[in-house]
Amino acid sequence: MSPPLILSVFLLLLLLLPHRNILSLAADGKWDLLHSNIGVSAMHMQLLNTDRVVIFDRTDFGRSNISLPDGKCRSDPNDAALTEDCTAHSVEYDVASNSVRPLMVLTDTWCSSGAVMADGTLLQTGGYNDGDHAIRTFTPCSDNNCDWREINPGLTQRRWYATNQIMPDGRQIIIGGRRQFNYEFYPKKTMAEKSYNLPFLVQTNDPRIENNLYPFVFLNVDGNLFIFANNRAILFDYVNGTVVRNYPIIPGGDPRSYPSSGSAVLLPLKNNVGVEVLVCGGAPKGAYASAINGNFTAALDTCARIRIDDPNPQWVMETMPSARVMGDMVLLPNGNVLIINGAGLGTAGWESGRDPVLSPVIYRPDNLVGSRFEVQNPSSIPRLYHSTALLLRDGRVLVGGSNPHVYYNFTGVQYPTDLTLEAFSPSYLASNFANLRPRIFSPVSHSRFGYKQQLTIRFAIPLGTINATSVMVTMVAPPFTTHSFSMNQRLLVLSGGNVTAIGNGYQIWVVTPDSGNFAPAGYYLMFVVHQDIPSEVTTLLPTLEEYAEICDFSVISLNVYYWVEEYFLSFLCTRFFVRIVMHEIYTNCASKLQMSLFLMGTRYKSTNQEPLQCDDA
Repeated sequence: MSPPLILSVFLLLLLLLPHRNILSLAADGKWDLLHSNIGVSAMHMQLLNTDRVVIFDRTDFGRSNISLPDGKCRSDPNDAALTEDCTAHSVEYDVASNSVRPLMVLTDTWCSSGAVMADGTLLQTGGYNDGDHAIRTFTPCSDNNCDWREINPGLTQRRWYATNQIMPDGRQIIIGGRRQFNYEFYPKKTMAEKSYNLPFLVQTNDPRIENNLYPFVFLNVDGNLFIFANNRAILFDYVNGTVVRNYPIIPGGDPRSYPSSGSAVLLPLKNNVGVEVLVCGGAPKGAYASAINGNFTAALDTCARIRIDDPNPQWVMETMPSARVMGDMVLLPNGNVLIINGAGLGTAGWESGRDPVLSPVIYRPDNLVGSRFEVQNPSSIPRLYHSTALLLRDGRVLVGGSNPHVYYNFTGVQYPTDLTLEAFSPSYLASNFANLRPRIFSPVSHSRFGYKQQLTIRFAIPLGTINATSVMVTMVAPPFTTHSFSMNQRLLVLSGGNVTAIGNGYQIWVVTPDSGNFAPAGYYLMFVVHQDIPSEVTTLLPTLEEYAEICDFSVISLNVYYWVEEYFLSFLCTRFFVRIVMHEIYTNCASKLQMSLFLMGTRYKSTNQEPLQCDDA
């Protein structure tokens, strides 16, 4: 029997008071330049529970604009650009101080994938060249001593342009990649576990073009996976390796997956409301081949929306205010969708996009068809191929990247490599709404929550008045974003009761999600929503709660690594993955742990650590 996974909620509490009509008076948004040069181009981004963002591009772009610290250099005889490189290709951005520090990746992360594990560690997979089989981890810290670590090889197959999804049991499934029509899991239940064929990826592969890379993958509330590639989707039972349902082809049949890159989101999950997926933009058939020959076809201007749990699911088409390829879709705390970045002509790929789309669009899923799109104020910076965007804890959207060139190229080109970092503030952050912005009293930081648990939120509002019937609470999973798709992005609207007055404030109680099918264990951003106006932020840093019985230890593998004067024992059970931090290692570690353990040898690479052998294991 599987253990009861506990929902570890990293709650960034924002209070928003509901009514959407307020924002229709000021729905333009605001842009701020945060950094003119962060040193690297933001090809991949992930928000961590420390309120910092890990950003990286690829090692074979050439020298970046930021040096590695303390005279460090990366030596890699297999690197396609520089075998000796003293510059960083990853940085950590500190939101609070608006500063960056360089990080050191060891092998090529080009067009890779990832997701944050339940304990807050970023697990990052694959890439190119000598990094295509790598597992990389970044464990958040507050003292600036953390950096990338690598297990290579850690994957059974090459993963380049693949997609990761967190499963209800805490593991990740890694799907597809270039010429990889299969999937695998990490961590693995046994050393013998390999990859599994997925014929759907063969069926959706356009010869010499593909149009099925970085598939859009979402965990459905029934525990199955919705997998979209090219112009169609399946509901996939990954436990038994079977297709549960085939969905119809999107009307028109044009591709929406890389390199005809549209974007997609799982729309907000609500009690007793159907599960819906929204796919927007992309490029028509033949656009990629045309772009390679210098002819740039107009991007698609349509979105397709489908209820995936409907008995007779059908795509419903909507028209965007403008065509867009290589756009990003960000779930905002109020349940709206921000569509941002991208081009109006061409496709993804080197030098293959034109006509930057500078104006974001807000999509309001609860409005009537025909009144859902709202154009926002434009940026002045083109964000084309290799751009990214993600939600920050204060409700802003972090925007960066754009490098449509094989190397860093800053001069003599139409769209130079971009190293800037911007923030887009939706109109709910406008100063004229400050008197509606609540302040949170509780829960406090480091609170822990389980599934099906009643949670009371206490808050105050400056004006002291509230529409008690119009409050909702949402929680958002911070995604890993790259190549126009935010992996593991999901927003849940929590069920609950009415707002009541208490002392100088208010409280509302809600119930956390039912299971890992709705919200896999991990760190979340929590918001209370009322009239779309975010509150001041309270940061709740969750950790995975302990279980009385994690798993039976009849089958377990032990890796022992030396990490910065601490020893981390990573236990991979048949039922759950746990990390235990040990400050001492015994000579006979297996007997001291009083378990029957099998020592699994794994190549482990890091900037300043070496594998530690456990005698007598």
